Amino acid sequence: MKGILSRDFLALILSVAVVGLGLGATLPLTALALTQAGHGTDIVGLMTAMQAGGGLAIAPFASRVAARLGARETIVGTVVVAALSTIAMQFTANLWLWAVLRFLCGAALMLLFTIGEAWVTQLADDSTRGRVVAIYATNFTLFQMTGPVLITAIGGLPSMRFAICGAIFLLALPALASIRGTPHALASEEGEHGDWRQVLPRMPALVIGTGFFALFDTLALSLMPLFAMSHGIGEDIGVLFASAILFGDTTMQFPIGWLADRIGRAKVHAGAGVVVALLLPLLPWAVAYPWICWPLLFVIGAAAGSVYTLSIVACGERFRGPTLVSATAIVGASWSVASFGGPIVAGTLMQRIGADALIGVLTVAAVAFVAAAWWEGRMSASRSV
Repeated sequence: MKGILSRDFLALILSVAVVGLGLGATLPLTALALTQAGHGTDIVGLMTAMQAGGGLAIAPFASRVAARLGARETIVGTVVVAALSTIAMQFTANLWLWAVLRFLCGAALMLLFTIGEAWVTQLADDSTRGRVVAIYATNFTLFQMTGPVLITAIGGLPSMRFAICGAIFLLALPALASIRGTPHALASEEGEHGDWRQVLPRMPALVIGTGFFALFDTLALSLMPLFAMSHGIGEDIGVLFASAILFGDTTMQFPIGWLADRIGRAKVHAGAGVVVALLLPLLPWAVAYPWICWPLLFVIGAAAGSVYTLSIVACGERFRGPTLVSATAIVGASWSVASFGGPIVAGTLMQRIGADALIGVLTVAAVAFVAAAWWEGRMSASRSV
């Protein structure tokens, strides 16, 4: 666990956590602002997808940009771009400009997370990787969880709310300035990166698992409050549905990472997917019973977050150096594809069928991950015979 004690690691997780706070506030704020302006869930989904589109556009070039500019310098630049693009939303209501600004923000955040996750996976050996990645994920999600709560605090300041959210990103800069090292796998002297065509067949469940959680995370922040409001929940409480999900994600990642280190990542990984697939369909019924709904949101958030955390852990187990960069980029691309297409599909279905369509979309994604994990396990077993 030596990597946990390094100053660079602590600075990295603090800076990424602050970015999580800004992201956790910006996504639901964008959805609420559009809804208050009279736009439907289809427009909310489309605007959310634009942010993912920026990430998808930059993902193939992430390692090259980091190698050319330097990892720390690239992260600093991404924070500044995310901040300015969010602040700019305060000064216009034009949907086309908002789409461009969300696209830029998404590209910046994709670079940041790709570099950060490649860095973190190198800080631990196989025996502790679950816990190290869990610490990184927990800190990020803890701050991201606070984002929707922040929205309720600044809801009475419509003339400043996007500016406040944008300024939050800038709080990451002091911690980034203290980082002196660089992630080895992204260093410019590393040479050619692994061929993604050779890496991709070795990680089908990781790709689908990342895609599922990207969809889950994006929709939980942007559309879950609207799902709650459609069931008669007030706006202030509806926003907290996302926080309850993120609270489960935040508090349970380290225990689940410890469990994965003890009994095996593959078992815990697949088990988390099964829990999500079984519990998600209960949400439309549970909304009417708060004593069931809030614990249910907590457990679903914990299990869904573990699907992503253990996907990152598996990348660190299976890949090193150039192939780790390629694997991380593939994970980033999967995140962006799901975050781009998912909100469009979910938003449109919610508009045409009803708010419960959100749960249907998420359940299908969870089942797809469970199927991929089962198939990957069978292939692994057949190769070992």
